[in-house]
Amino acid sequence: MPTVTYTQPNGTQQTLQVQEGTTLMRAAVTNGIDGIIGECGGQAMCATCHVYVRPEYAQALPEISDDEDEMLDCATAERLDTSRLACQIKIDAELTEIVVDIPAGQL
Repeated sequence: MPTVTYTQPNGTQQTLQVQEGTTLMRAAVTNGIDGIIGECGGQAMCATCHVYVRPEYAQALPEISDDEDEMLDCATAERLDTSRLACQIKIDAELTEIVVDIPAGQL
């Protein structure tokens, strides 16, 4: 089963086993991961699931859509080259593991 590791701003990590087809946001919210709010329920309309994808995993992800790109410009935390919305990253057979860093603030 694929694994997702969420790294908090203080460096602590939580690793989850995630079913294929699940988004990083849904896995985080379902499992009570601090710092991932997902206020819009995964519609790329709020940026409260903003994460920084570790560079070694970025190439395995689909390109950022126009909606995601626009929402990342509205994120509370600084937008970096590795910024993504966790609701737009779906675990699949090609993405068997990923490590993301959670920004210090989402609201």
